[in-house]
Amino acid sequence: MTIKPLRKAVFPVAGLGTRFLPATKAMPKEMLTVVDKPLIQYAVEEALEAGIEQIIFVTGRGKAALEDHFDVSYELEATMRARGKSLDLIHGIRQRPGSPVYVRQQEPLGLGHAVWCAREIVGDEPFAVLLPDELMVGSPNFLAQMVEAYNQVGGNVIGALEVPDEETDKYGIISPGRTEGPLVEVTALVEKPARGTAPSNLMIPGRYILQPEVMRVLEAGEKGAGGEIQLTDAMARLIGTQPFHGFTFAGQRYDCGDKAGYIQANLALALARDDIGPQVRSFAQALLA
Repeated sequence: MTIKPLRKAVFPVAGLGTRFLPATKAMPKEMLTVVDKPLIQYAVEEALEAGIEQIIFVTGRGKAALEDHFDVSYELEATMRARGKSLDLIHGIRQRPGSPVYVRQQEPLGLGHAVWCAREIVGDEPFAVLLPDELMVGSPNFLAQMVEAYNQVGGNVIGALEVPDEETDKYGIISPGRTEGPLVEVTALVEKPARGTAPSNLMIPGRYILQPEVMRVLEAGEKGAGGEIQLTDAMARLIGTQPFHGFTFAGQRYDCGDKAGYIQANLALALARDDIGPQVRSFAQALLA
């Protein structure tokens, strides 16, 4: 079996962010900051550290701030130079020419449709999908761990994370087969199963390495849960035709699409910082005393 190298990553960022209104009325939800860095930057840095060469953003209306964030800012750089300040804060995300690439999802038809919108850029290559709402913290990072597994088994490798049984109706759920270390064979996938019917408590936490054949399945535009074109349904069609594994993450996940999860991420990452951690810890201890 020939395993093609993973070079491209798709970031679906066209969502409206209604759960964070009014903060997201005029600002993309992906630009919400955790401590001092936007969510989208955490995800992009994760991809780059995992060896991804081309970043593909699937955007929508009102996402100009996101595009500006990853562009060169001559005025800002000139000001910082004049003040003798380091440019590392803004150069940590600089891309080589030609990357990132932006494509539009003109209708909100679901995650599967958003991924399909990147088909021309993905071409006939395997690709990763990262959902910026899911903030993963670990070393090596989640996608890097998945890439290492992919280079061994090929096919499709998706993130896997245990959740309480009462929460399985919120996520795409894995029906597991043979398990070997952090790898679990995927025998079926179910999108948001009714409570009490889930085949396991392994959900898919917003990280995927997929083969290009999934684009041809998505081409049909079949709608699933919620009347949307579901990526989970398209992936399920590949099971049995290609290797398909879940990979459990050795690290911490924060659901930043949820207000409580977002606050938890800010607190946890702030406490882990050398520069502000002690102050935040003292404040939290006094607040909870």
